[in-house]
Amino acid sequence: MVAALATCLSLSFVSSSSAQSSVTAVHSDKLIERYRAYIGKSDLFNSSGVRLTQPWQIIRQDRANFYVYGRRDKADEADEFFADKGNREALENMLRNGRMTSEAATMIVNGDVWIDVGIYGSGATGRWIDVTVSD
Repeated sequence: MVAALATCLSLSFVSSSSAQSSVTAVHSDKLIERYRAYIGKSDLFNSSGVRLTQPWQIIRQDRANFYVYGRRDKADEADEFFADKGNREALENMLRNGRMTSEAATMIVNGDVWIDVGIYGSGATGRWIDVTVSD
């Protein structure tokens, strides 16, 4: 069962070559879990080999690669929340309904970046995600 509904996304971009920019949500939700993942070449394509073009598709594919297909980039971390298929389905909505800088979105779509993901909500119900992107 889908345990998360999208209400907000906060995404930050961090690079050694540019200043940090962020969109931060103010919520009473608590941090449920945090994980770190590398967005590599295999995360840029779906299971049919079609190139993904949206950051939320790529982050969801990263988690599917980790849990379903066993394609893990070195140093990808596990998380309990997106181990659940229903929560991975909700991840796309959580990101799509949020906001992010175009620079951060471009970095994710191009791949070869690290993301740090914080999942916020109440109990086991995720409500929004905080993602930091760095190269």
